Amino acid sequence: MIRGIVDFLRGGAQAPSPGQRRKLIFDRAPDHIYAVGDVHGYDDTLGRLEDLIVADSRRHNGTKWLVMLGDYVDRGPKSSAVLTRLTTRPLVGIRRICLAGNHEAVMLDFLGNPSADHHWLKLGGLETLYSYGLHTLPAGREAQKKLLRSLIPVAHVAFLESLPSMLQVPGYCFVHAGLKKGVAPAEQRDADLLWLRPAASDTNAPANGFVTVHGHTPVARVEIGAGRINVDTGIYMSGVLSAVRLSRRDPPEIIQSR
Repeated sequence: MIRGIVDFLRGGAQAPSPGQRRKLIFDRAPDHIYAVGDVHGYDDTLGRLEDLIVADSRRHNGTKWLVMLGDYVDRGPKSSAVLTRLTTRPLVGIRRICLAGNHEAVMLDFLGNPSADHHWLKLGGLETLYSYGLHTLPAGREAQKKLLRSLIPVAHVAFLESLPSMLQVPGYCFVHAGLKKGVAPAEQRDADLLWLRPAASDTNAPANGFVTVHGHTPVARVEIGAGRINVDTGIYMSGVLSAVRLSRRDPPEIIQSR
């Protein structure tokens, strides 16, 4: 799958339709996990949040992971810079794991099948193209493909293709959107993991022995319930990017930047 997208950007084969993504399942959790909600092209705010997370991590002993919950692109002004950050700027002392969001999936569909009326452009895709310096699509699919290949780094698209759709550790399952009830985590479909809207009642009790941590559905404040945690505070509307720290011995801690 990754090779097909890379070949497309290098002028080779047509990009394939995305298949099912990897699901990461670990039998041990780190001492601390920071989960970050939807970024949507707000690179400066993400940088400030990362600084706060690094500072917080220095006050806590043990292993630390940073789980990005998807939707790095669209709506905001600096999607290209966000992808550059995530692909080239690791965090000291923290392992960063990035999951796929629905906006990454739709962007990849556009790259494989570009057109001036593609639905991605109405979901914030225009802002993403602007961040690469592309303000006008030429007529004709071949001309569009050639221009996209010249402006969007191969590394960015390979990164988007490689993103897993789920991360599970004892006690928690991290996804972009939600989990379908009655389906084991390993059997969940990407269409649900990247697009599902959880019911409000899902916060009441853990399902299958774990808490679901997700974004995708904007809320005014980070929601922390017994069954799920929603970290998407709608940065493109509120200006607030949120994270939650989940530690072995401490209650969840919210960290936010503007």
